[in-house]
Amino acid sequence: MSEIHSTAVIEEGAQIGKGCRIGPYCVIGPNVTLGSGCKLHSHVVINGRIEIGEGNEFYPFCSIGLKTQDLKWEGGVSRTEIGSNNIFREYVTIHSATGDGDVTFIGSHNNLLAYTHVAHDCRLGDHIVMSNVGTLAGHVIVEDRAIIGGLAAVHQFCRVGTMSIIGGCSKVVQDVPPYMMADGNPAVTRALNKEGLRRNNITEESQNLLKKAYRILFRENLGMAKAVERTRAEVAGCPELNHLLDFVQSSERGIAK
Repeated sequence: MSEIHSTAVIEEGAQIGKGCRIGPYCVIGPNVTLGSGCKLHSHVVINGRIEIGEGNEFYPFCSIGLKTQDLKWEGGVSRTEIGSNNIFREYVTIHSATGDGDVTFIGSHNNLLAYTHVAHDCRLGDHIVMSNVGTLAGHVIVEDRAIIGGLAAVHQFCRVGTMSIIGGCSKVVQDVPPYMMADGNPAVTRALNKEGLRRNNITEESQNLLKKAYRILFRENLGMAKAVERTRAEVAGCPELNHLLDFVQSSERGIAK
């Protein structure tokens, strides 16, 4: 059985999974599906068309799934999807997508600290950490195991690569490449994220290949297309290196170099 505080408001139509704990003054809208084992501490608002997986924890004053702030919204059915075992700390805000049929998506095992914001149409992978007051504008993509520092802001349509880390107070206006450290205003790629690679059990061989690639891509003063071509020619391939180069080549906003 779920535990629902007497002051909580669960609108008709909401689907509440087994073993949920819904605290004082929470509000859950009629189109919400809440997976089993979720915990809402107090004063949490979940509304809009939203599906939430199992084992998520929402701290006080989270606002999840409400209408986009994008002024281009013209109505229709937009959605929010959230995976399992995420932590949303105090005052986290996550908005639904803008276009009819579109979705804001958050994966699983993520940790969003207090006051973080995920805007419309963002797509987050798994095992991501967003530190306090980190902000994602619309249509941002964040790959698995990235870390976004406190007070960092990411511009619309940017991508944040896997196992990268963005320094606190950074202004991100271009794509942050996988496995790298980015920092500054505007943010630029500073170094290989060696500690992140170590924590994620990337082999020494792959780390050494990524280090060689970093020097060519970011320290040789080459155009990015030429740097990628040279890296493919001179550095032996591995899955991490291939992902880095594919990410760089597919960039539409350019790389934070």
